[in-house]
This record gives sequence, C-alpha cells and structure tokens, in this order.
Amino acid sequence: MTLSILDLAPIPSGGTARDALLNTLDLARRAESFGYRRYWLAEHHFAPGVASSAPAVLIGLVAAATGRIRVGSGAVQLGHQTPLSVVEQFGLIDALYPGRIDLGIGRSGQRRAELTAEAAPAKPSRGDPAPPASAGAAPGGEAAGRVVDGLLIPPPFDWSRLAAHPQLAFHASLLQQPGAQTPDFAEQIDDVIAFLTGDHQAHAVPGEGAEVELWILGSSGGQSAQVAGERGLPFAANYHVSPSSVLEAVEGYRKAFKPSKALAEPYVIVSADVVVADDDATARELAKPYGLWVRSIRTGAGARTYPTPEEADAHFWSAEDLALVKDRIDTRFVGTPGAVAEQLRVLRRVTGADELLVTTITHDHAARVRSYELLADAWDGRA
Repeated sequence: MTLSILDLAPIPSGGTARDALLNTLDLARRAESFGYRRYWLAEHHFAPGVASSAPAVLIGLVAAATGRIRVGSGAVQLGHQTPLSVVEQFGLIDALYPGRIDLGIGRSGQRRAELTAEAAPAKPSRGDPAPPASAGAAPGGEAAGRVVDGLLIPPPFDWSRLAAHPQLAFHASLLQQPGAQTPDFAEQIDDVIAFLTGDHQAHAVPGEGAEVELWILGSSGGQSAQVAGERGLPFAANYHVSPSSVLEAVEGYRKAFKPSKALAEPYVIVSADVVVADDDATARELAKPYGLWVRSIRTGAGARTYPTPEEADAHFWSAEDLALVKDRIDTRFVGTPGAVAEQLRVLRRVTGADELLVTTITHDHAARVRSYELLADAWDGRA
C-alpha cells in the first residue's frame, strides 16, 4: 500500500482528550486491517482540540495496540528537546517493537521561535486578543493561484501577522527552558544520526543501533528539504499545511539529494487532507466543520475542539474569514471513494510522490473510520 495516515488525535466538540486518544487507538487498529502502510502521530501544543502533544508516548501506545503497521511521528519538533532525548525515546519504543518505528523530525518549533523573534516585540499575555481574521490573508488579496497538470497550487498564506501575535511568543517561551538556545537544525540532525549509528562520542541507551527509520518533514524548499537531501534521508512534504509550496519542497529535496546508506535514490511522501463518504452530499456534510477549525488555528487561538456540522452552519462567514481559510478549503479532497482516489493520483503524479500521507478529521469517529476504509478500498482496487 502506498497510502499512510497522519493522525492529530482530534478532540471532538463535546468530547475529551480521553475520547480522542481512545479513537486514535481504535483507528490505528482499523487502519492496519485496511492495509495502510504507516500510522504517524503529529505533535501540537496549546491546542484545545488536539490531543497529540507527546508523540513518543502515543506512538508507544499505538505500537502496543497494533501488530504490523509502521508507527511514527509526523513530526517531532526538534527545537523543543535535545537530539539525545529524542533518540532515547524512540530507541526505547524500538526496543519493544523493532523494525516498525519511524522517527519523523521537523523544525517547526525552531521556525516558530525564529518567526516570533523576527516579529515586533510585544509583551506576552494570556488575555491578549487574537489578530483580526484577515491577518493571515495572502499578500495581494484574492489571488487565484495556479493549476499544475490538474493540481491546484494556491497563493501562499502570509504568516507574518500571526507570528507577531503575543500569545504565540508566550507559548514559545513555555516550550523551552529559560535562556535555552536551539542549535542549527542541520547540526541537530547530524547528532540524531550519530546517536543512532553509534558514531557519537556519547552513547544513547536505548537508541544506539535502533532500527528506526529517520524522516525529515518540511513545508518548503528551505533548510528541512536541504538537510534531508544532503544526508540522503526520506522526505515528507506538506501539501495539507502549505499547499502553495509543495512543488518547491519536493524539488528542493531532490535537487539536494545525495545517496546514503539509508537511500540510494530520493524518497518522498506527500500529505493531503481527505474526507470520503459513500456519496458526495454526505462527504460535503462531514467536511463542513473543517473551515471553522482552520480558522481557529489561523487566528492564533489554537485548534479548537472539532465542531459539529451544525456548529459550522451556525457560524457567520465574513469575507475576511473566507480569505483566511481559502487555500486549505480549496486543496482538501472531499467526495466519493473513486473521485478522491483520482484526485490523490493527480497529487502523486504532479509531485512525483512515492507515498501519500492522508489525514481525515470529522466530528463523528465512525465516519472518520469509514472514510479511511472507503479510500483504502478504492486506492487498492478492492472497491
């Protein structure tokens, strides 16, 4: 199977973190039976609607609940902890579930610190209001983006106003010890590799010699793509988070790629947001809350508990709101199994992806499980 899953352990409106985590364990078991290749857990902090704040802990629980599917992180934010602590955590899991663990690493924590440092100084406060909804709109207004061989590449989202929000600076200050300085991302990845291979002057136990598969995740052709390519590691590009730069990301990675012990040729996985149902009307109904959820993220409030379709219907959408979430709504694949599978094949063809990493969020857990089941059948020719 060339389809894998990214799970944020979403907390549904009216539910609890316990509900979300039990849903994750259930979905992982079902995903294994559907034939998915990997099951990755995200890392998010200060998000009322996301329970995956400690991926290593959740990976261990998912690995224990399943028997064959690869389980990993999508991604550990290396800027919040040291390479040694990450290798020890994943080495511990690998010791119990050898050959099944993926260590996906991202620099989003480091990038957030850079953005907040670049932004205008502001005193952190728990009570500060969020920036206006239009703060994240793409420069130049309602640009239409472009279509590349059938794949929509929307205009870039402008994160600068959101990055200046005092609440984000306050959150960043809580994710590290006071005065801590994050080393360069490339240096951190080199340390992770050295700890895993035993080439470091210190020894990680457990961790050294672990059979974990090391991945780099990135949203552009910047440092993450460069580091992954230059070190010959597999790379995950985010169409679902940053659809405007996915082609730049995979191109930058392939251009920088050098063969290694891990890989002789570049290997890419590309992510996508998906909702599948037996008919279009049901799929659209299930997908309704997504825009409201994205809005909560892009106004600086953090991902809210995932709304019901009725809650989504009750929201008044201003022009500013619509502009704020347009790129994410327009690049989500929603519909019947055959239609969505065909859209995903376009994504795979245009990006040259070796695998696709799909993430589905619905308020109803049974509908979410069904979406993954329908997609696996359509993708694998079983429908």
